[in-house]
Amino acid sequence: MGKNLILWLVIGLTMMSLFNMFNAPGSKSKVMSYSAFMDGVDQGRVEKVTIQDKHLTGQYRDMKDNMTTFSVELPDDPNLVKHLLENKVEVDAKARDEMPFLLSILISWFPMLLLIAVWVFFMRQMQGGGKGGAMSFGKSKAKLLNENTARVTFEDVAGCDEAKQEVTEVIEFLRDPSKFTRLGGKIPKGVLLVGPPGTGKTLLARAIAGEAEVPFFSISGSDFVEMFVGVGASRVRDMFEQGKKNAPCIIFVDEIDAMGRHRGAGIGGGNDEREQTLNQMLVEMDGFESNEGVILVAATNRPDVLDPALLRPGRFDRQVVVPRPDLLGRQQILKVHMKKVPLNSNVDVKALARGTPGFSGADLANLVNEAALNAARYDRNKVGNDDFENAKDKVMMGAERKSMVMSEEEKRLTAYHEAGHALVGIHMPKHDPLHKVTIIPRGRALGVTMNLPERDRLSQSRIELESRMASLFGGRVAEELVFGLENITTGAGHDIQQATSMARAMVTEYGFSERLGPLRYSENEEEIFLGRSVTQSQHVSDATSQLIDEEVRKLVETGERKAREVLTTYRKDLNLIAETLLEYETLSGKEVTALLKGETIVREDPDNVATGKISDDEDAEGKNSDDIVDANSDPKGHELDGKGSEQKS
Repeated sequence: MGKNLILWLVIGLTMMSLFNMFNAPGSKSKVMSYSAFMDGVDQGRVEKVTIQDKHLTGQYRDMKDNMTTFSVELPDDPNLVKHLLENKVEVDAKARDEMPFLLSILISWFPMLLLIAVWVFFMRQMQGGGKGGAMSFGKSKAKLLNENTARVTFEDVAGCDEAKQEVTEVIEFLRDPSKFTRLGGKIPKGVLLVGPPGTGKTLLARAIAGEAEVPFFSISGSDFVEMFVGVGASRVRDMFEQGKKNAPCIIFVDEIDAMGRHRGAGIGGGNDEREQTLNQMLVEMDGFESNEGVILVAATNRPDVLDPALLRPGRFDRQVVVPRPDLLGRQQILKVHMKKVPLNSNVDVKALARGTPGFSGADLANLVNEAALNAARYDRNKVGNDDFENAKDKVMMGAERKSMVMSEEEKRLTAYHEAGHALVGIHMPKHDPLHKVTIIPRGRALGVTMNLPERDRLSQSRIELESRMASLFGGRVAEELVFGLENITTGAGHDIQQATSMARAMVTEYGFSERLGPLRYSENEEEIFLGRSVTQSQHVSDATSQLIDEEVRKLVETGERKAREVLTTYRKDLNLIAETLLEYETLSGKEVTALLKGETIVREDPDNVATGKISDDEDAEGKNSDDIVDANSDPKGHELDGKGSEQKS
């Protein structure tokens, strides 16, 4: 604020000075015509005049004997001075005012200086207005982290013990190189942190900075890329120059895929700015002159697009995978984030970890934050288990849309749709247990059926995929059986999309079709890469494509048939679950199981929506953990809505 005020003050004073300079106020004199002036001279009323260039000033005695100052613009009259002297007028002559030398230079160069100033301003804007101005194009923007920066240590990083061990060895190497060099070991040139978004790659790098007793430079991959060719390469050179001056040191490059993509894939061949930047990075890491004592740590969630030369040994010697945490890792991460939150005694960290399969570290941090906000919303002093359950439902299924008004017909149709999903999933073999079913609108869905797996898994069997496909059609088939074929709605659109993608993956990628065999088929899948479509698979013949469509259709129709068989056989159970949903709006998996056994649901407050809270000894009602592949994605890896839920949109 102070700098801005001073800047505007200087600009204002400069403008005022220039205005006063170019508009100097003249003497307060009466302007007289030349003929009147000559008449006054002839009559003896003019006593003294001063001539300066084409301008004359003097004093004039009027009829009342008062002296008046006047000024006259002179014509080209060579006899003027002679005439004045003949009438005894005192004549004084002054030289023409010369403009100051510096002012004349300023006026002549002002347009050019203005253009230069505008150019500098726009260049600063394009490069982010970094320190050093327009002359710092080629300077590195890497920031040196000091002790005043918020310090993060390995105690703040949980859920990735193997990754911590890998980077711990790098830190130990920097602290005591002789421990490794005595056996012929060399310091690694680079460490690449790879993992999905939100798993803690940047946090792990900050922990390296907190643990290492060496200088730590931090920069983003996008800071190297500019519109001017050669700027990025110059910044890479300057960054490694700074590193060599502070060796041994660590340089962290976040989102390195912004400048490390495959060469030759962009427009302009190998001469564009990004590829020159990458070439310079390759040379600096392991070129003719190697940079000893400088370790490059980089992070990316797109290792598939990085250039192979960047990943070879000698450059990024280690690729550390930072995966989504398992059950034990989620417990550790929750404990780290819960240290900053006052907790109630009824909070069970283990139960929360079981109920959040596939959550990344960022998701778990968001869960704790949402729980704290929920507790603050109700003016509680501590965050309780109910707050965490509400926050988990909000994160996994979306926020409740309590203000949304649904007609009784829409409510009834949604209840049967979700009841169909739940009932088919219960009777399908090896299907994930039911966690919760609700007809309260959440996010973009009118109702949600959520299934959570029982244990950690890294793959899915064919029978599990077929069971999942059948449960996806449970909602549509239930609508058809209860309301008739002419009254089915568009609510099953997302279910059909998931089932079709799942069936196509089973046929073309996983070899689950007897007619097509264990081969991988692709149908002209293209990836948009730097504005250009890149075909990354072989073509499929028309006959094979037709056979693929037939097999996909067969799998989808089989899933629909199984769903129809279950709902036809257990029609009474379908009606029971739907009617109970209309009464309570939300049922937990445990309550649905008790309902099908003929037991009565008893709640202290009938109007209270079920929170799905489980007891400490419960371990089989959809609370156990699983990997993200099973819980949150279909077989092609597309993330599903609601963290593994089936939604009616």
